[in-house]
Amino acid sequence: MEKAITPKDHVITSYRCHGFTWIRGGSIKSVLAELMGRKDGISQGKGGSMHMFSNRFYGGNGIVGAQVPLGAGLAFTSQYTEDGSCSFGLYGDGAANQGQVYEAFNMAKLWNLPAVFVCENNLYGMGTSAERSSANVEYFKRGDYIPGIKVNGMDVLSVYQACKYAREWTTSGKGPIILEMHTYRYGGHSMSDPGTTYRTREEVQTMRSTRDPVTGLKARLLNEGIATEEELKSIEKRTRKIVDEEAAAAKASPEPEVQELWTDIYAPGSEPKFLRGRHSQEVHHY
Repeated sequence: MEKAITPKDHVITSYRCHGFTWIRGGSIKSVLAELMGRKDGISQGKGGSMHMFSNRFYGGNGIVGAQVPLGAGLAFTSQYTEDGSCSFGLYGDGAANQGQVYEAFNMAKLWNLPAVFVCENNLYGMGTSAERSSANVEYFKRGDYIPGIKVNGMDVLSVYQACKYAREWTTSGKGPIILEMHTYRYGGHSMSDPGTTYRTREEVQTMRSTRDPVTGLKARLLNEGIATEEELKSIEKRTRKIVDEEAAAAKASPEPEVQELWTDIYAPGSEPKFLRGRHSQEVHHY
């Protein structure tokens, strides 16, 4: 997606924000440190997964589905400023049935905003399969008056071409478009979800062995003679070394000072004279 758009385009998502934070200017260290609640985190360790932001990337929103109307708002900014940009608002199949999603669709089409609505359909909203939650599982058709495209989200080149097309569509004044990225989640929804109570291990293994995006791209590079096995192994080895070093630096980062509880609440210059704490005796004065 990032290769298909420009740095001035807006991106907003929900919990799946770590990759975007890095690819849009954050460091690996800042992402990992934020997950550990450390000072060198991209939000000084005060936010965690849903509070990571970088250049024209507006984080992973904790309110499920909220990124869709916010994405429409970012598209309105693009239209208002006439800077030739568009917005990509990503949401999951579990959020696709929310009312705010369709309210955003309506406004985006009414004003022909340059908005790309991206449904990441990994087939399971938490532990509920799409068939059990949705009367219509063809999410790319949900826009009614907004055109949609179903994309193989497990193929990097399909994603690239679809995002490139969507950007050209929206920035040429044709209004919003929907992309359904048909993908798959190998693990559970959270630490408390083993991911095998609502699907079989065989299903997961089949998807991993036949549709994995990394191994699929690797096979294509080898088959087309673009890279050799040795070159790809060298890339992987170098990448692992970089990540290990960044992870170690993140672990070495100290925890934020208690005083940080009182920072980044108001825009600089607009702070009140004091802030109340947990009880009436706990007051912070600026």
